[in-house]
Amino acid sequence: MTSALFDHAKRVAGSYLQTLLEAAARRGVSAQALERAAGLPSGTLEPLPESLPADDYVRLLDIGATLANDPHFGLHVGQCVKLGTYTVYGLILLSCRDFGQVFEQTMRYEQLAHDLGRSAITIDDDIAHYTWHSNYSSAQRHLADSVFAGIRVFSNWLAGITLPANQLTLTHDGGPPELREEYVRVLGDMPVFNAEANVASFNAMMLSWPVPNADVSLYPVLQQHAEQLLQQRAATQPAITQQVHAAIAASLSGGQVRLASIADQLKVSPRTLQRKLSEAGATFQQVLDQARFALAKEYLKRQELSLVDIAFLLGYQEQSAFNHAFKEWAGVNPGAWRSA
Repeated sequence: MTSALFDHAKRVAGSYLQTLLEAAARRGVSAQALERAAGLPSGTLEPLPESLPADDYVRLLDIGATLANDPHFGLHVGQCVKLGTYTVYGLILLSCRDFGQVFEQTMRYEQLAHDLGRSAITIDDDIAHYTWHSNYSSAQRHLADSVFAGIRVFSNWLAGITLPANQLTLTHDGGPPELREEYVRVLGDMPVFNAEANVASFNAMMLSWPVPNADVSLYPVLQQHAEQLLQQRAATQPAITQQVHAAIAASLSGGQVRLASIADQLKVSPRTLQRKLSEAGATFQQVLDQARFALAKEYLKRQELSLVDIAFLLGYQEQSAFNHAFKEWAGVNPGAWRSA
C-alpha cells in the first residue's frame, strides 16, 4: 500500500469504475450492496461518479469477488472493458496507426483512466515485453487480473481478430490451483504465477501490425485534448511531481537529465524518488516529457531560437530525437507547430 501522504492523488475515472460495477451487476451484486459492504456513503457509486479514490476501487474488487462468490472476479471485470472505459485515451488508441504507437500512447495517457499502476515496454531481440507496474501489492490478485484481461479484450477489438495468447507472468499466486482453467479461457493461456513482475511477452513484429479502421486524422485533435487534460492534472499534482518538474526544467539545458541527478538535487535516493512519484500516480519519464513539452512550446514562440537550439535546450543530442518526441506529444512536428 502507498503512504497516506499521497493517497489523495490516486484516482480511478468513473468510466474505468463502470467495468467493475457491470461485472458485479451481472452476478447479482448491486452498486448499493457494494457501497454498504465497503462502508461508502450512499450514492458514492450510483449515479456513476466522475472519479473514485484508487484505494476504494481496489477494495471494491475484493469485496465484489466476495459478494459475487466469484474467485475470478478480476478477470470478469476485465472482460467488461469497452472503448469508453479508457476515457479519451481509448479514443487515441483507436486513432493509432499501429500497435507500436498504441503502446506508446498507453504509457503516456493511461493515467487519464486510472492511477492503479503504470506501463512500460522493452524489446529484447525479437521479443517485446510489456510490463505493468502495479501501485499495489501482489496480494491484490483481482487488480492485476482485471488489467491484463482488459488489455486482451481491448487489443483483440483493436486488431479485429483474436490475437495469439501472450506469454504472461503475474506476481500473485493465481488462487486455488483447481480453479485456474478460467485463466486459459479468458487470457488464452495459463500464466506463470508468483513471478517477479507482471509481464506479457510477445513477438515484437506485432508492434508493426496496423490498427484496422483507425482514423489517424483524429489523432492530432485527440492528442491535443489529452495533453490539456494532463496539464490540468499537473496543476493539481502533489508537491513531489511539482518539485521534480521544476528540477528537470532547470537542468535540461545542461544536458541529458537522469533520475539519479534529479534525486541528488532533491536530496533523496533514486529509489525513494521513484517510489514517491509512483505513489503520486506518475513516473519520472512522464514528468520529464511534460516538462520538455511545456518548455518546447515556449521556446518555439521565440523566433530567434532554431530547432537545433531548442533541441539542445531540452537536453536532446540530436534534433531528430526532439522532432520525433514533439510529434508524439503534439501530433505535428515542431516546425509545423511554430508556423501554426
